[in-house]
Amino acid sequence: MPNISSIIKNVRNIMRQDRGVSGDAQRLEQLGWMLFLKILDEKDQELELIRDRYKSVIPEKFQWRNWATDPEGITGDELSLFIDHPTDGLFATLKKCHSTHAPQRAALVREVFDGSNNYMKSGYEMRKVINQLNGFDFNNSDDRHIFGTVYESILIELRDAGNKGEYYTPRAITQLMTQMTAPRLGEKILDPAQAPAAFLALPSITFVKRKSALLMTRRSSRNPSRAGS
Repeated sequence: MPNISSIIKNVRNIMRQDRGVSGDAQRLEQLGWMLFLKILDEKDQELELIRDRYKSVIPEKFQWRNWATDPEGITGDELSLFIDHPTDGLFATLKKCHSTHAPQRAALVREVFDGSNNYMKSGYEMRKVINQLNGFDFNNSDDRHIFGTVYESILIELRDAGNKGEYYTPRAITQLMTQMTAPRLGEKILDPAQAPAAFLALPSITFVKRKSALLMTRRSSRNPSRAGS
């Protein structure tokens, strides 16, 4: 698992060098859409492996894997134009995101980018932030909890400044609650405390996946001929 506090400290320090970002409220919004794209792309790659003909609602050009993962990728004015071009930049395109096969997912993308801004004026500083964020792997179930830690660490400063105060339930408690409720595949989860979905939703997904994997292992051990076929 990456050193979360170190990465977040580095990201904050980088953003402080950018003349377009003023305060943690804007840093939080900037991180929000960037992390959203990264998380969505990693989830898309997972679904591409398990679903036939799955297609992301994000145009290929703007999928995180295709422009952000290379540490020596686009930067400077080229990156700024890629993000902010008024007609075919990332923001302009994703604000109009649509899909006939996944309309709800496309609507979520539109909502995120309709309500977000790219405050960073320097494409060089933005590249540095992107490279830091690539230290997170949200396909790793443990790393998914990082998002709550990222959000909370910034909110601590917002709270201290008197702007906002929010708190997150310790992971040990959410895991205990999940074990006690023992969710099953096909059930629906109401998580009224959901922000980054770290209270019940993500722990429940992890719980069901682990339980399903254990059941498959047990069945295979009971019927080795089928497992080897």
